[in-house]
Amino acid sequence: MTALTLPRRRRRDVEKPLVEGTIDIGDQRLGFCEFGARGGRPVFWMHGTPGAKRQLAPLAKQHAAEHDIRVIGLDRPGVGFSTPQRYGAVVDFAADVERVADTLGLDRFGVVGLSGGGPYALACAHQLGDRVTAVGVLGGVAPATGDEAAPGGVTALAPIFSGSLRAAEPVLGPPLQLLSLGMTPLADVLYPVVHRLMGASDRRVLDEPGVADMFIDDILLGFRHGGLGAVLQDVVLFGRDWGFRVRDVTHPVHWWHGVDDAIVPFAHGEHMSRLLPNCTFAPFPGGAHLCGYLVADDVLDAVTAER
Repeated sequence: MTALTLPRRRRRDVEKPLVEGTIDIGDQRLGFCEFGARGGRPVFWMHGTPGAKRQLAPLAKQHAAEHDIRVIGLDRPGVGFSTPQRYGAVVDFAADVERVADTLGLDRFGVVGLSGGGPYALACAHQLGDRVTAVGVLGGVAPATGDEAAPGGVTALAPIFSGSLRAAEPVLGPPLQLLSLGMTPLADVLYPVVHRLMGASDRRVLDEPGVADMFIDDILLGFRHGGLGAVLQDVVLFGRDWGFRVRDVTHPVHWWHGVDDAIVPFAHGEHMSRLLPNCTFAPFPGGAHLCGYLVADDVLDAVTAER
């Protein structure tokens, strides 16, 4: 029998954070990292689902460094360096973000949410009042239940399957954690497969310099201790009442959405822009789910313009 030879892991060209570590939050900890200018205008960047704290495009890192912006990435519970923590609703994460901000000595800050990070960014604005200057959302998820729910889309299935997903987590978690660890040497083989499955617009984003290395690095980091529980928690929480009403978020919200987004439908972005009372909606013609990475510099400028 011929032995299986795994490909040698390619050295990836990934910019390392200025600082990276964990912050104790009571009996748990949250992983964080920082890019850009150490003493610059602070912005919390909420990663997508799946994802982790380094899910920041090279364009955003460069722009932050050149324009005095301090970008802080956070691992949600169960991702990367963060310990698992069960939330009852999306809104619960805002209290943890506030404690991180207190620990870092941040008085006011912008918040950006990518895809599955969008609900958490809006929750921070709702809960933290004037401490949040503005919100940026890139292809964000819409509510799947209640009178603010957006019809259709993958997230509409979340309320149906949330109970079974939560029950399956203890059973599926350990074997999938082992699988994710075993994927490390295969990442350079699997990535081209994923690339081919994406639409033409998203493939163009993935072909941008440094983006492929960033995604592989971030996913492997995020799943180093499992990560499945965090993904399932996001799906479960998206399918429940978020714990706040979108209509009550009065902060300036800047929303970018790809017209050809097949993951979070463009109609969901339009729906959210109508619910939010102070929303600037920016359709991205010809763009799909990852198009926000192409305007990451504009996103950072928008959420740091309010002081």
